[in-house]
Amino acid sequence: MINAQLMQLVINASNDGIVIAEKEGEDNILIYVNPAFERLTGYHRDEILYQDCRFLQSGDRDQSALEPIRQALREGGACREVLRNYRKDGTPFWNELSLSTVKNQADGYTYFVGVQKDVTTQVKAQQRVAQLEKELAEARETIARLEATNGANKTPN
Repeated sequence: MINAQLMQLVINASNDGIVIAEKEGEDNILIYVNPAFERLTGYHRDEILYQDCRFLQSGDRDQSALEPIRQALREGGACREVLRNYRKDGTPFWNELSLSTVKNQADGYTYFVGVQKDVTTQVKAQQRVAQLEKELAEARETIARLEATNGANKTPN
């Protein structure tokens, strides 16, 4: 078993943002964020502790990825979703959130651990591939139409 000091060093050294939230009424308030989360979002811990993590979505709350997250929070489950978040300066980024529920028998509280990773480069690459595949399909359709009409306009000798 590792001690609390080593655990803190490990979490602080992580390249991924790590947050711990506590269920408080309808909100899940942040009670811990690691330095990687601060770097990822541009927010300093003093600005965001005791707030619900929804501030990262800004006004962008109509995302399909949010429903599985809400369900995991409601039911005390786990999920992994990619959603759009916004840094303090308003810059959007794609966030892969891995969310887990921890029920502490000692204090009776429910906590949520979120591990967050900037996957903007990967999402943009996937979007570009999808766009190129669409363009390729359109080009193939055009070629097929041209081949189908090849010679149709020729007059017989």
